[in-house]
Amino acid sequence: MVGKKLGSGNFSSCPNGSQWIWDVFGECAQDGWDEASVGLGLISILCFAASTFPQYIKACKTGNMDQALSLWFLLGWIGGDSCNLIGSFLADQLPLQTYTAVYYVLADLVMLSLYFHYKFKNRPSPLSAPINSLLLFTLGLVCATPLLSSTASMAAPREGFQGRKLLSVEPGNKPFTRQEIIGFVIGSISSVLYLFSRLPQIHTNFLRKSTQGISYSLFALVMLGNTLYGLSVLLKNPEEGQSEGSYVLHHLPWLVGSLGVLLLDAIISIQFLVYRNAASSAEHQPLLPG
Repeated sequence: MVGKKLGSGNFSSCPNGSQWIWDVFGECAQDGWDEASVGLGLISILCFAASTFPQYIKACKTGNMDQALSLWFLLGWIGGDSCNLIGSFLADQLPLQTYTAVYYVLADLVMLSLYFHYKFKNRPSPLSAPINSLLLFTLGLVCATPLLSSTASMAAPREGFQGRKLLSVEPGNKPFTRQEIIGFVIGSISSVLYLFSRLPQIHTNFLRKSTQGISYSLFALVMLGNTLYGLSVLLKNPEEGQSEGSYVLHHLPWLVGSLGVLLLDAIISIQFLVYRNAASSAEHQPLLPG
């Protein structure tokens, strides 16, 4: 979700706005559309935050996570979330966005740790100790990242509330600042990583002719989150004097990323349906007499 950046950084710059939304998110919500945009953005964050837990449970039950999930899918996902984490500092985000970005990366690292845990459990390797040490180091580094940020930035004007894609550019028909260009580039890279992360998983499912070991709730919640995120961006009112076309153009990378991932996740959903029905038919097929 993308908010309005207010130069003065105080509530007087947001006439008729919602006081609590301003206090919590630094977002100027002046009417029902803006408030709906914030609400949908919050729900989308909850969907993304909860999406990994069903996969954790599924991994513990089946023990074949290293076969069910593509490593490139996990690396692409963590790459996209890492871009958001980097951008939350470059764009001087509110603490909520920074902590949310840290949580997403931590959740991805737990997923990656489970992948290697079952990979080395099923196929022991001398690389298990170095990789586990690297993952633990990375977990500690991500946890410490918010503490390493400068306290001076707390007093500076910050960006408005947003969804999982934490980076955006300030709407308006004026040249981009250097900070906006950096945010735009990192946001575009993040969207590309999210998109390309799905292709290896689709390929893995196709080769296995199965989705066993994968929790469908993982993709269902991400699909819901991306849908709500896209709606939250589209419901947000453009800046005064800015056309709707210009507003959409400024947010195109994030919309393409969310809607593109939504399309690819729909393909994975079809794979779930097809392979599950095929497995069910095979189980109920009568045995031929010997």
